[in-house]
Amino acid sequence: MRRAKITIVGAGNVGATTAHWCAAAELGDIVLLDIPATEDMPKGKALDLMQSSPIMGFDSNVVGTTSYEATAGSDVVVITAGLPRKPGMSRDDLLATNAKIVTAVSEQVKTHSPNAVVIVVSNPLDAMVQR
Repeated sequence: MRRAKITIVGAGNVGATTAHWCAAAELGDIVLLDIPATEDMPKGKALDLMQSSPIMGFDSNVVGTTSYEATAGSDVVVITAGLPRKPGMSRDDLLATNAKIVTAVSEQVKTHSPNAVVIVVSNPLDAMVQR
C-alpha cells in the first residue's frame, strides 16, 4: 500500500511542529517546503526530524525543499505560510499580506497536487478560510 504524501508549506515554528507531529504519528511521508530565500532552513529542519526518528520511533521520510515540484501528487497539503503579526500591525494589514501569500501557494498546490485535501493554518485564520 502506498504511503500518504503530506506537504507542509511554511517551515517556520508552526510548519516544523506540524511536520514533527505528522511524522511521529506516521501519517505519511512529509515534504516541508519554504520560500527559496530560506533554502537551508526547510532542509535543516527536515534533517533534524529525520535524525530524531530512531529515538521517536517513526520511519516517515521527511524532505525539506524550496521547490513545489517536490510536492507533486500530495494527498494532503497544510498551509502554514504567512508573516507573523508585528507590533502595530492591524488584522486587516495582516490579512492583506497573508492573503497574497496563501493565494500564491494555493495556485501552486492546484498545479502540483490538484486532488489534495488542503488545510489552511495561516493567520488571520477566520478571514483566510473565507476567501
